[in-house]
Parts: sequence; C-alpha cells; structure tokens
Amino acid sequence: MSCGGKKEDSTASDIDYSTAETSVETNEASTPATNNHIVLKAGDDMRYDKTQFTVKAGEEVTLILMNSGQMSKEAMGHNFILLKPGSDASSFANTAVSAKATDYIPTELKSEIIANTKLLGGGENEQIKFTLTEGSYDFLCSFPGHFATMNGKITAVK
Repeated sequence: MSCGGKKEDSTASDIDYSTAETSVETNEASTPATNNHIVLKAGDDMRYDKTQFTVKAGEEVTLILMNSGQMSKEAMGHNFILLKPGSDASSFANTAVSAKATDYIPTELKSEIIANTKLLGGGENEQIKFTLTEGSYDFLCSFPGHFATMNGKITAVK
C-alpha cells in the first residue's frame, strides 16, 4: 500500500486537488498530524491505497474517492462508506451484499452511515464532505467481497 503524496490527473473537472494531501503541522509532539483533505484511491486490485487517517474533529473533511482501475462498476465497483461509532462494519458488509438494487448500500442500515460515495467504475471520481466529532470511525467498500481488503479507520482528534 502506498502513502505517497503524488496526484493523478482526473477526468472530473469539478474536483479541487489544490489542498489535497497536505498535512497540518503542529507544535505539540503528542498531537498527530491531521489532514482534512483526503484523496483515497481504489483500483482493480480490490484495495484502498490508504487505510488510516487522522482528521481534526469539528472541522469539515473533504474526501475524494478515485477509482483508478479500468473495470466497470458492475465488475469491480468501489465506494466509500463511513459508519457511525458502534456500527459493526463486518455485519454491514454482509448485509450490503444483497443490496444490489441500491448499489450495495442497504436501505435498512442507512441510519448507520455518516457519509458515503456512490458506487464508482474505473476512472470515475466523487467528492464528499462531512464533519466528525472526536472518536474513531470505520470505513469500507460495500461491493460484494471487497470488505475483507477494503476497510479502514478515521480518527478525529481535537
């Protein structure tokens, strides 16, 4: 998995990459660096390029999901679903498998979702925004079979 700061060109012209992947430096050694501008890539290898993020609690987070693969969304679709604390990510993923009609976002579990992208095919991108309170949050791709290798955590700190 790569954590590099390189940017790729996008076919979406309305996405602002100018502030993406810039870290906020702090003077306190005990405070982790936060980044509220996240570019998350997913490809045909069924992996996110990053699985851990630290953001500033109470401030808006901009997340851009880029499907850097080439396959169609029907064959290798990817999404980003951020769950509320206390939600069971594995159980969510198991329920999502049968929600093909709603792009693998189960309507009966929408109350567990803080934010999500649509299901993206190869070469597609989507930007979402959300704000978190202090805590730890699970995220995942709900396309069938992807949860095992496409999940992670966002930690929101003060």
